[in-house]
Amino acid sequence: MGLNNLLGISLERVEPDADIIERLLRAARRNIADSQQSTISAENRFDAAYKAIMQLANASLQARGYRTLTSRPGHHMTMIQSLSLTIDLDSQSIILLDSLRKQRNVADYSGDIIPMSAVNTCIDQALRLLEKIETSNLE
Repeated sequence: MGLNNLLGISLERVEPDADIIERLLRAARRNIADSQQSTISAENRFDAAYKAIMQLANASLQARGYRTLTSRPGHHMTMIQSLSLTIDLDSQSIILLDSLRKQRNVADYSGDIIPMSAVNTCIDQALRLLEKIETSNLE
């Protein structure tokens, strides 16, 4: 399935804007840096790393001329799954990113504690995704 198949369902067309894409990449780098600060809680570190993953996925989508319909449920899942089409991310990485998305939802809506192992995994995945995006041609 291509990205065009999701138009009107979970994606819309946008004109790629290099300034927006660069702002998203800078924001992701800042969030990754924040996630590595040991003086803040594990939950906030996890949230910062997860936010970076979403910003990176959003940048890769927008570089291809798409944006998620945030008015529809599931836009985080769409952004993660689209990484296979935008930057050729492997299925194992997508499964891992989706498990982090689910863990974030559980923590946000139940108040569950985020274990340090999940924090470290989320930070590692954000760093890997940033590296992959920086070495791919987004424009």
